Amino acid sequence: MFDEKYQFTCVDRFLKYVTYDTQSDDNSTTFPSTEKQMNLSRDLAAELKAMGLEDAHMDEYGYVMATLPGNSEKKVPAVGFIAHVDTSPAVSGENVKPLIHKNFQGQDIHLPKDGQIIRVEDNHDLKNMIGYDIITSDGSTLLGADNKCGVAEIVDAVNYLLTHPEVKHGDIKICFTPDEEVGRGTENFDVKKFGAHCAYTVDGQSRGEVESETFSADAMTITFTGKNIHPGYAKNKMINSVKLGARFIELLPKDTLSPETTEGREGYVHCYSITGNEEETVLKFIIRDFEAGKLKEYETYLKELAEKTAHEFPGSTVQTQVIEQYRNMKYVLENHPEVTDYAVEAMKRLNIEPILSPIRGGTDGARLSFMGLPTPNIFAGEHSFHSKTEWVSVQDMEMAVRVIITIAQVWEEKA
Repeated sequence: MFDEKYQFTCVDRFLKYVTYDTQSDDNSTTFPSTEKQMNLSRDLAAELKAMGLEDAHMDEYGYVMATLPGNSEKKVPAVGFIAHVDTSPAVSGENVKPLIHKNFQGQDIHLPKDGQIIRVEDNHDLKNMIGYDIITSDGSTLLGADNKCGVAEIVDAVNYLLTHPEVKHGDIKICFTPDEEVGRGTENFDVKKFGAHCAYTVDGQSRGEVESETFSADAMTITFTGKNIHPGYAKNKMINSVKLGARFIELLPKDTLSPETTEGREGYVHCYSITGNEEETVLKFIIRDFEAGKLKEYETYLKELAEKTAHEFPGSTVQTQVIEQYRNMKYVLENHPEVTDYAVEAMKRLNIEPILSPIRGGTDGARLSFMGLPTPNIFAGEHSFHSKTEWVSVQDMEMAVRVIITIAQVWEEKA
C-alpha cells in the first residue's frame, strides 16, 4: 500500500530543474552537444549522492548514473529508470518561468507572454484534467517537461523508497542522459556499466501509456550541386542549386507522405532543414515508418526524385547519403514480454487503464533495446513537446512516481 501521507517532492524538484537551460544542439560535433546540459547533470549527481546513493556520479560524457541498493531477500533482477536532461533545440529553454494554474476547469489557458494559448481543442488530454493543477511556462519559452518531469519523478521515487524501507525491491539503477533530443542520447551509454537487466524510459505523454513500439528511423541528406557565376554575367552559365532544392520540394507529394498528412501507423518523409547558395544546397530529411523495410522504399523514392530534379537542370549533380538512426524496439521487446507486462501490471494495480500504443517517434529506449537493454517507455505526463505551449499536470507527475515505485515492487514480487 502506498503511504497516502507521503509529501511528494517531484513538483518542487521539477520547478527547480526547469530553471537550468539544457538545450541540446543538433549541429554540434561535441558530446554532449552543449556544455550547459552538464550543469544540471552535475547537480543531479550531487543531489542523488546527498540522498544516500553512494555511487552517484556524472561521467566525462555527461551521463549521471546511480544505484539504489535492493532490500529484498530474493534475487531480484536490477531494473533501471532513465530520463534525459536536455530540451529541444527548436524552442528556447533559457530563463524558463514556470506557472501553476490551480484547479483547472476546462477552459483554454492563456499564457502571459507572446500571445500563447493552450487550446483545449488541440489538447485532448485536457478534458481529463478537470480539478487538476496544470504547469506551463509563461509563453516565452518551452517548459522543459520533456523530459525534466521524468527526471523529477525518478528522483522522487528514489526518495520514497529511501524513506519507506518496508517497500521491497531489487537494485534500482538510475540514469539521466544528455542529447536525447538530437538523437544522440545513447551514443556513449555503457550498458554493462549501467548494470540493469532491463529499464524504462520515463518520457511518455498520457497517463497510462506503456510504449513498446517505436518508429524505425533513418536520416537522409540530399546535396544538389550547381554552378555559380557573377549574376551580371550568368545568362546560360549559372546553375542555381537553390532552385534545384526548391524544385525538389515542389515535386514532393502534397497530400501524403509528410508529417502533416499522416497519422497512426502511417510513415513519412520530412524535410527539416534546407541550407545553401548558388553552388550547393543541402536538404536534410528524417525517414520514419514502423516497418523497417519501408524505409528503403521511401529512400529509393527520394533518391529517384532527386535524380529527376537534377536532370531538369543540365550540368547539375546530386548526391544522397543515408544514415541509420534507430529501429522499432518491438523487435527486441517481443522477446522479453515480461518487461512490458510488469509495467502494465503496475498500472492496473493503481487503477490506471494501460494505453498500449506505438510511438510516432523514438526514444533512447529504442537504441538501448538493440544495445542489449530492453527498454520500453512509460508516461511522465508531458504534453505539447517542443513548444511554448508545453504543459504537465501535478497529479500526473505524482501518479508517475507511484508507477515507478510499483514497477519496482512488481519485479520484486515476481522474482
